[in-house]
Amino acid sequence: MYYAPPGLCLNDFSVLATPDGWRLLHLQAPPLEPFDAAVLETSYGLAHSTDLVNWQPLGSPFGIGRPGAFDDSAVWTMSQVPWPEGGSAMFYTGVTNRPRHRQTVGLAVSPRADGTGWLRRQGRPVTEPDPRWYRDDQTLTGWRDPFVVHDPDGFGCWVMLVCAQAEHLAPGRAGCVALALSDDLEHWQVQPPLIAPGDIDELECPVLERTPDGGWYLLGSIGPQHYIHGWYAEKLNGTWHDLGPIGPAGPYAPRLTTDAGGRRVILHTLQRRHDLTDAGVLGRGVLAPPKLWNTAPDATPHLTWWPGLEDHLDQPADIPVHNACTLLEVDHPELVELEYEHREPGPLTVTLAPGQATVGYRGRSPLATAALQHPAERSLRILRAGEYVEVFVDDKLVISTLAYTDTCSNITARVDGHHASPRIQPIASSGTPRDDRSTITSAHTTAREKNV
Repeated sequence: MYYAPPGLCLNDFSVLATPDGWRLLHLQAPPLEPFDAAVLETSYGLAHSTDLVNWQPLGSPFGIGRPGAFDDSAVWTMSQVPWPEGGSAMFYTGVTNRPRHRQTVGLAVSPRADGTGWLRRQGRPVTEPDPRWYRDDQTLTGWRDPFVVHDPDGFGCWVMLVCAQAEHLAPGRAGCVALALSDDLEHWQVQPPLIAPGDIDELECPVLERTPDGGWYLLGSIGPQHYIHGWYAEKLNGTWHDLGPIGPAGPYAPRLTTDAGGRRVILHTLQRRHDLTDAGVLGRGVLAPPKLWNTAPDATPHLTWWPGLEDHLDQPADIPVHNACTLLEVDHPELVELEYEHREPGPLTVTLAPGQATVGYRGRSPLATAALQHPAERSLRILRAGEYVEVFVDDKLVISTLAYTDTCSNITARVDGHHASPRIQPIASSGTPRDDRSTITSAHTTAREKNV
């Protein structure tokens, strides 16, 4: 349910719909600390899923170029579109240490549409920073995370978005979305930034998504705060309006696809801590389960519980289970307290109080908090798998955090001071046993709880 390839961590990715399900192309590297992405992320991983939840690794379909090439140190985030001659085109970030950590965008082509068979189209970048508008120096540079779409209505051609640093803005506030245009996917003209907010350090992994009314959403991942921000425009070459955060801190590097039921869902990454303890340094992590991409007309787009996950839950259990979805039905309560008993490091409590949701160990500083505009109207839902804790209020994702604990020994709930009985549904086994470091389970699990 939370996926990383065996023995490795997972970072930015793209998802491809195929006749037999979905393919995941993703960055991968060993979970080392200190971590240098420009040295360790030397190849992509590939995985297959028939349900967007359980992923099977398929090896590595693409890696760094030959010595002296623009991509001879690392290959980072990618974007695929159909190639006019058949098959697929992949635009990807190439990194070289000559000069240090310089980033440009390359092109590879495949006769297939399953994420394999890539061959470099040119021996040079197809786009790189234009110094008129973007920084390209040893101390502050960025030209990565390309995202490519065809735009018949606005620019009237192919459009590439790139994470970059605006030349006219001060360091620490220069994060922007760069723009390049092409008629044939091979020859590109770099343009001034699509957006340059002026108050963002890094605006990574830009993604475009059509709105219900035919406009565009732009999603960007904001570092170092580590959350997803949204903008809206009627046309790509129009005026962009700031929508603010579309989810809590934690989810990052989103990509969207369509599930088997025709619903648009968003997949994203989550970090893990080195040493797998609460004191560990945050680093690369995993692919999280899908969330429903909610674009209700009366609300800012946001992430909600995906009904497809219910197919991956067992029948309700009458004993405490760590790797499970816990659901508590409520009706505008003043105070909700749901507590998981752990011997180490102590009870973990999820609290809904007036104006705020909190996750933390009893008697300690919170692990995460979120503002609530109004009391829960229907439900509190908590998905736990290993160290991951995702909290949904009325199906809206409000908290995503990490809690490294031993096995849960009891679960209790109180609503406005009265005992309540939550429904506990264990996460179903994936059916593929794994016990490597990258497997997402609790510290001590029963056979029923492994491999989630």
